[in-house]
Amino acid sequence: MNEPHQTRTEGRDLPNAGRRNLLKLTGAGVAAFGAGSLFTPLDAKARNMSDEWDKTFPQSENVDHEKVSFTNRYGITLSGDLYLPKDRSGAMPALAVGGPFGAVKEQSSGLYAQTMAERGFVTLAFDPSYTGESGGEPRNIASPDINTEDFMAAVDFLGLHGSVDRERIGVIGICGWGGMALSAVAVDKRVKAVAASTMYDMTRVMSQGYDDGMTPEQRAETLETLSRQRWEDAEAGAPAYQPPYNELHGGEAQFLVDYHNYYMTPRGYHARAVNSGNAWSITTPLSFMNLPILTHIAEISPRPVLLIHGENAHSRYFSEDAYAAAAEPKELLIIPGANHVDLYDRMDVIPFDRLAAFFGQHLAA
Repeated sequence: MNEPHQTRTEGRDLPNAGRRNLLKLTGAGVAAFGAGSLFTPLDAKARNMSDEWDKTFPQSENVDHEKVSFTNRYGITLSGDLYLPKDRSGAMPALAVGGPFGAVKEQSSGLYAQTMAERGFVTLAFDPSYTGESGGEPRNIASPDINTEDFMAAVDFLGLHGSVDRERIGVIGICGWGGMALSAVAVDKRVKAVAASTMYDMTRVMSQGYDDGMTPEQRAETLETLSRQRWEDAEAGAPAYQPPYNELHGGEAQFLVDYHNYYMTPRGYHARAVNSGNAWSITTPLSFMNLPILTHIAEISPRPVLLIHGENAHSRYFSEDAYAAAAEPKELLIIPGANHVDLYDRMDVIPFDRLAAFFGQHLAA
């Protein structure tokens, strides 16, 4: 969810505030950030898992829900929502669900997880490290390595759960976590099938700009600015943060308006989400600049890949290029008339029946 083409100082034509500002960092406009705006991190008490239903979607009567936690390979405790079909018996197929980049499990990933649980899967939606109710300090930091690991840690958890057949685990990644999902499954051979919906390759967009439009001069300037920001952060003893994401000031491209209409309205707003008026640290893009996460996507084969994207999404090229690079079996499903954000929460647009059929076939006993 960060975009290339970032030569615009204002960054207003970038998608989502989160992306827009990260992209501001990936273009000539990065110099305008300076020390950025400080984000007040949530304290440890605020990150304790809430027992109340604080999702952006209604609770299903056909699914049992429980809050869970598990630890990744780096010792960070992750918070998750586990959804189980009420009508269940024996060891069942399971899905780990993550995304979008900058969102929390109470938003799109939770909706996907609960809906797939209604269709007969044990599902786990989780907050990435350093965000939401998950652990990690400082707050609102992202890493292509740690966030890929978060998916594999979710697979660890599911494989040890008494209701799950560990030989029938799949993964769903949404938006920026679609790329993380593909990266994780390429190396984690325990996963039998993967679907990515409205996918972003965060390493590509941060390092090359939207549509790969970043020039070598812009990249060099961005890295110079981010590198020197590290001294400011070290001197301050805490990271500086980008301006609040997804606030509109007028003149933004339509896809930025779409992000605002999801993250900053009752439709999808959640106080813990980075994209709902919060922000990533200024230096978050640094590790993304050198690490192309989809280099080995062909190694997912012979396990199947399903890529889903909206016909009118600004990000459609990410899925098209991933499809071209993947090996068989693979499928690219383009949803007529849909934009990027439609696949976050529109029940009449998200192809849940196709997702259920895909995982039902490839996670069969």
